[in-house]
Amino acid sequence: MRLPAFTFAAFALLLSACQRTSAPPRPANGDYAVQTWVLPAEAGSMAPALVAGPGGRVLLGWINRREGRRNALQFASYTEADGWQSQPRTIAIGNALQANAADPPHLLATPDGALWAQWVQTQPDAAGGTDVVLARSKDGGMAWEQITRVNTDGMPTEHGFAALWADGSDGAGVAWLDGRGKRPAPPHGAATGAHDEGEGDMQLRANRFTLDLARGSDAVVDVRSCDCCQVAVALTRRGPLLAWRDRDANEVRDIATARYQQGAWTAPRIAHADGWKVEGCPVNGPALAAHDANVALAWYSEGSGQPAVYLARSQDAGDQFDPPVTVAAGPNVLGRPAVALDARQVWVAWLEQADRGQRLQLARYAPDLSRRLQTLTLATLATRGLASGYPRLVVDEGGAWLAWTDVDASGVAHLKGARVAR
Repeated sequence: MRLPAFTFAAFALLLSACQRTSAPPRPANGDYAVQTWVLPAEAGSMAPALVAGPGGRVLLGWINRREGRRNALQFASYTEADGWQSQPRTIAIGNALQANAADPPHLLATPDGALWAQWVQTQPDAAGGTDVVLARSKDGGMAWEQITRVNTDGMPTEHGFAALWADGSDGAGVAWLDGRGKRPAPPHGAATGAHDEGEGDMQLRANRFTLDLARGSDAVVDVRSCDCCQVAVALTRRGPLLAWRDRDANEVRDIATARYQQGAWTAPRIAHADGWKVEGCPVNGPALAAHDANVALAWYSEGSGQPAVYLARSQDAGDQFDPPVTVAAGPNVLGRPAVALDARQVWVAWLEQADRGQRLQLARYAPDLSRRLQTLTLATLATRGLASGYPRLVVDEGGAWLAWTDVDASGVAHLKGARVAR
């Protein structure tokens, strides 16, 4: 893996007329409408990361994967007033950089102006494991000069499914699933399942990094978590809150949360006792958003006997969650939710199975979840299974931004985007 100081993608910017959203007429009833958001990622791109940055910017990251080329982690910056700010920039490139729709990269903008990126790469010498990697740019993404492995155990096992958050004005926190307590992964190329849980337990760990990537001490947040469901994080008034899929001794895999406060992580607490007992990892983690002490949590479960997406709120920074509302239920529900909130509403997106692929759905709820305000079908996807990964969702004063992965008729991945606004 090589980390270039500054690399442009080898294609020109889209015409400025195509850089902005293509807006339909505004609805007369005050509801939100879907607009096409043209993204600058070339064919072969997948696994989006989407976060809000300073000054009204939206930061989009992705893995560029093309046959015959090394994988590349790229990003671009967008404002509604000016469109895409530059050509896509390359953060890292190499065959070791993992392209996994279920374990996408993450971006973070800290208040000091630095940008952070996290991704997963395979271990050298065909060891069979993966490592969580963190990089930092002090100049807004022009140069990525520092890189470190988050996990330092050196075990040939899986590390990934990370969450990234701002730690103070110039640091970052990272939580990840860590397989050092499990048996070593099989050698590269050996016949195995996509996520062989094997013997031993997957842990949820967390650490903090300074601007210069000096690390703190690893903390074990959960001694036994589900093996390959995404971890989510949100910053509350009382500190960062994590959500993940727990795994108890009876194979019940409900969603747990913990908050970092007074220098330590609180004990894991089940957000809602679905009682979903499943023998293998469902690869379907939770989504989390917060504003001050208000928290929105979305997740997938089959604890009721059928696939369903649930949404719950907390008014005390995640100490307790109200009984959830059912966002969608039935055999076509795939889950993989994304959630966001603003002063007027809670947003939740999820995937459903369709006749010839999948549907990306979006709903708006009143802040107290007492009523659904609107439901939209954002897109019909040609892809099936896990290739669509996790849709990404962020909000601002004007509405919502979304990015997701689809495939064309020849099976090549493409990034798609939408702006949802009045």
